[in-house]
This record gives sequence, structure tokens and C-alpha cells, in this order.
Amino acid sequence: MTRRIRAGCLLVAGVLAAAGCTGDGRGAATAEGAPQSPAASRPSLDWKSCPAPSSKEGVPARAPGDEWECATLRVPLDHARPDGDTLGIALIRARATDRDHRIGSLVFNFGGPGGSGVATLPAFAEDYSDLRKRYDLVSFDPRGVGRSGGVTCLDDKELDAYYAAGSTPETTAEQKDLVGRVEKYAEGCRRHSGKVLPYVGTANAARDMDLMRQALGDDKLNYFGVSYGTELGGVYAHLFPKRVGRALFDAVVDPTTDPEDSALAQARGFELALGNYLTACTATHDNCPTEQQIVALLDRLGKNPVPGGEGRQLTQSLATTGIAQSLYSKDFWDYLTEGLEDAENGDGKILMALGDAMNGRGQDGHYSSLQASLAAITCADFSQRYTAAEIADKVPRFRKASPVFGEFMAWGLTQCTGWPVKGEWRNPDVSAKGAAPILVVGNTGDPATPYEGAHRMAQALGNGVGVEMTYRGQGHGAYDSGNSCVKKAVDAYLLDGTVPGRGTVCS
Repeated sequence: MTRRIRAGCLLVAGVLAAAGCTGDGRGAATAEGAPQSPAASRPSLDWKSCPAPSSKEGVPARAPGDEWECATLRVPLDHARPDGDTLGIALIRARATDRDHRIGSLVFNFGGPGGSGVATLPAFAEDYSDLRKRYDLVSFDPRGVGRSGGVTCLDDKELDAYYAAGSTPETTAEQKDLVGRVEKYAEGCRRHSGKVLPYVGTANAARDMDLMRQALGDDKLNYFGVSYGTELGGVYAHLFPKRVGRALFDAVVDPTTDPEDSALAQARGFELALGNYLTACTATHDNCPTEQQIVALLDRLGKNPVPGGEGRQLTQSLATTGIAQSLYSKDFWDYLTEGLEDAENGDGKILMALGDAMNGRGQDGHYSSLQASLAAITCADFSQRYTAAEIADKVPRFRKASPVFGEFMAWGLTQCTGWPVKGEWRNPDVSAKGAAPILVVGNTGDPATPYEGAHRMAQALGNGVGVEMTYRGQGHGAYDSGNSCVKKAVDAYLLDGTVPGRGTVCS
């Protein structure tokens, strides 16, 4: 669960509408000096009309318009064996509208890990219309995600039970039950997706991006990374510093933390966001709960779930997930207020819808690959494995950090228990000496990737590479926040190459 809370809020609008709401690699490292493929032998892309979206991608289901085209890039399954088995990486593109002044391609990764770029970019492309004037907008499903060999672990019925089950055990027996469920989940992943599990890590995804860059015909990779996408971008910059073009890191992951420290920082981040929500709520509504009332509600749901629609029950786990989902953006705060009031009165549909969105459950009851891919990539990356006894000792510290989210996130450290693949690192190396300046934007009110991570990412990238910028606001990320200062600075950098002054602050 340590990275589950980073997953983007891609399903909320459609799922909430359905709920009737009324609220407003592994393998040898690629050397930087390795020769690039000559033009005649570069990976090729055959762009065609895009297929209809599928439930595995997990974004509001609407087919991309005629301006979008799709292709598949064949990459080595194991980059250490380039002549061995291959994997298809799904790409999507909308060409620049001002062809005479085209810069190149701008490649997006929207985070997760596990988010489908093929589905996400068309759904939110309007936010990037100014960038599209001079860039081809490109995104992709990373290996192990969506159409790129998306990881599967359990079926829909099993996932309903898995996400509803208790996730804050109080007794040794409950701890054993939780670990057993996690191990069953891991075994399902091995059974259904065992071939790709050893190769879905971030370093291999970064190597795929360099092949993508070549196939797109770009000498440098111009990149827009959000949330986990900043970690992926950092690893790319470490492996290929001389091939970094203009790169934006938004909603920045702290590359210096291990899973425990990351989960603890997120507990504090969501606690901060919850406090900001409660302060804003009391200024505009007369039905706002206190944090103590939210804690009491979650305790009651742990013993007595309430109806959540479709014959399902809103449990403590689903409600906690739903509350966390609503804190990603101020746009969801009214839904949270209504959902908490409804749950107090025995109606769990709104919080259930929010929890489903976080877990990747669509309106049709099918789950996307989002959370399975997230687990697979996380456990392929990180080597830490935590026992129930170790986590139990950490719970008081987590509970102190957040009475609402602390225990939930502490027990999420079981995520890789029993995982069939060993992790590659204790934390990623993103040092990128010699790379072009990378703009790193931190949001002071970001719950999922706390603000401090931006400073640490900028430092880790290296002197002269990481350029830190601050947005004093709320929500997960800055560019899509609606703040004109942030947008103006980022657009000037990506479109004109104008690097903001270090320490620039937007409010």
C-alpha cells in the first residue's frame, strides 16, 4: 500500500456520477556512452487509429478523437538479452498543431506506478493544449501496465473482497490473516503474470523510454513526469544524462527515502491535507466533521460496515481509501463532506465510489491493472520486505503522524510480503551529472508526494541539474492546479527553454 496512495485520481468523475453524487529491470545497465542506433536501424513505429479503451486501462471510458494515433514499440523483455523475447509498449500521440515551429515530442508519464498513459493523456489533453502547439504530445503504458503486458493478480470478485478486507489488524490472528491475503495476492500475480514480473521495474521502463525517444526521432527526451513519473524521469536522467532535453518533474517523489519513510511521510502529508480540508470546510459548510468524528466513524465501519450500493458494503478499508482519494484535489472536497455525512447516516455510496476510484474499479465492476501494476513495479524496485512483527512495532509512530491514515499506511508495508521477485534497490539513484537543467516543482499542500521531496530530488539530481520551484497550494501536483504563475513558468521553460530562477515561488 505504500505507493497505492500515489496512484492518480483517474476514475473519480465517472464513478461518482454512477454513485449519484450531487456535490460540486533488470539486466545490465545501459551506459550513457553506448552508441545510439543509426537511423536505418532505429526502432520503428507504425501509427494507426486508436482502439477503443478497455477496462484494463481504468480511465473514464471515451475513445480518443481523430487527432490521436496509436502504435506499439517492441522492446526487449530483458534488456540484458536484447535478442531474446520482446514486449510491446503501447503508445499514443497527438501531433503538434504548429508544425512550422515544432520542437519535437513531449513524453508524459502520469504516475502510479501503474497509470495508463494511453488512456490518461487523451482524457486530460485539454490541460496541455498550449504545449501541443509546438510538441507532439506522447504517452505510453509502461511495461506491466495496461496494454503493455498489464499485470493481473486476482479476478474482479476476488479483488472486491481483497480491498474490502480489514487492513489495520489489532490481534496476532488478524495480522496473520492480513499477511495471508497479501501472500495470496502475490501468488496470483506470479500465476497470471510471472513471465513479466522480473522485468517491470523502473530502470527497465527508463531504458524503454530511450528506445522510444529514438523511435520518435528525437535526439533528446523532452519529458513531463507527474508523481511516480518524476522517479521514472530521475532514473532515466541517471542512466542517460546526455540525452535529457527539457524535463519537468511535478508532484515530486522523494528519491532518498525507503518504503517505511515514504509511507510515514505520506501519512503526515495526508494528515496535513485533511487538516487543510477541515479548515476550509468549516468556513463554508455547517455539516463539517471533526477529525475525532472521522476516526470514530472509521472505527465503527471496522466493526459494522454500511451499505455502499450494488450489494456491497462500505468497510473501514474502503472508507479510508475513499477519504485519501478525495484529498488529491480541492475539487473533491465537497464530495468528501457529503460522503462523510452520508456514511454517518448509513449510506456509504459516495465514499465507496471514491475508494473504488483509488483501487481502479470501473463502473462496470471490472478492475484496471493499476494496483496490480503498482505492486509489481514497487516490489521489483524496492528490496525491503517487512514482517508483521516489525510493522506492529512501527504502528505507534505512524498513528502519531496521522490518527486517520497512520495505521492504514503502516500495515501497507506488507505489500511485498511473499513477492516472487527480489527488489533491485533500497532507493533509486537519480544523480544525473551532465544533464540539462530539470525543472522540479513542489506543492506545499501535496498529500501524496509531500513538498520536502521536491527539494531532495533537486539535490539528488545534482548541482546545476535540479532547479527547484515552489507552488504554495493544495492538491497533488502544480501544473494542473489552475495557478497561472506555475503554468506561465513551466510553459516558458518547455516551449522557450527559459529556466526559472532557483527558488521561484508561486502562490
